Amino acid sequence: MPSYVNPDKCDGCKALDKTACQYICPNDLMVLDKKTSKAYNRDVTMCWECYNCVKICPNQAIEVRGYADFVPLGASATPLRSSDSILWTVKFRNGTIKRFKFPIRTTPEGTVKPDGGYETKGSLNSPALYTEPASTGLAEVFTLRH
Repeated sequence: MPSYVNPDKCDGCKALDKTACQYICPNDLMVLDKKTSKAYNRDVTMCWECYNCVKICPNQAIEVRGYADFVPLGASATPLRSSDSILWTVKFRNGTIKRFKFPIRTTPEGTVKPDGGYETKGSLNSPALYTEPASTGLAEVFTLRH
């Protein structure tokens, strides 16, 4: 279900240099039209459907275009983002509405440690992942011995 921008709601993030959706899109699909000061998805067929743009938009101007088999005949899925969670409102075609709330943070903003708090002793040539073996609770990483 690719995203699209509702031009009636979009203010282009007040026509700053880069909109929030441009900043967050991992596939670099969101573009700001300087003439209209509105953002748009330049190629919905290339959309990864990660919904980062939908979740970050401060005006809820980015919506999800549902596939006919998943969201048929007028059903919708709309997110409402707050500082610590996202509330998805799903409207079914029979009019039933359900809401699902998911946390978006597990730590206070700005407190995440890039290394996850694990000390690493290995090198880039090691077969172990960055936090292994400490994160697995093992003394060493299993390796084939010759």
